[in-house]
Amino acid sequence: METHARIRVLIAEDDEGVRETLASVVRSESAFELAGTVADAAQAILVAAEAQPDVALVDVRMPGGGASATRGIKLRSPHTVVLAFSAHDDALTMRKMEEAGAAGYLVKGTPVATIVASIRRAGTGSSRLRARHAA
Repeated sequence: METHARIRVLIAEDDEGVRETLASVVRSESAFELAGTVADAAQAILVAAEAQPDVALVDVRMPGGGASATRGIKLRSPHTVVLAFSAHDDALTMRKMEEAGAAGYLVKGTPVATIVASIRRAGTGSSRLRARHAA
């Protein structure tokens, strides 16, 4: 990715309030561009195929399933880095998302600065990310 290009972010989250909050965070960062917001796995795959985002923030337990969305996004937009986003931080869920192709895992409640930094690292091709937990 060129250094002057903005990081295109897709938000896939079924909770409208959380989705809008994340969209506001992305819009507030000059280095980011909102590629789209969706509420389920099928929409996430379709929008990823069309928009080819750099990063997709994917809710683990949205309709259709976060793992299914991740597999579909990686198939239709292979360069997209998927960050799982969930209220659940259990090892099984994290492993399922990693096996589906997620590069990182953010727990809901994580500070905004950490979410922004994780999106930035993912969008600039940094090495694999680790799970981030709320402080």
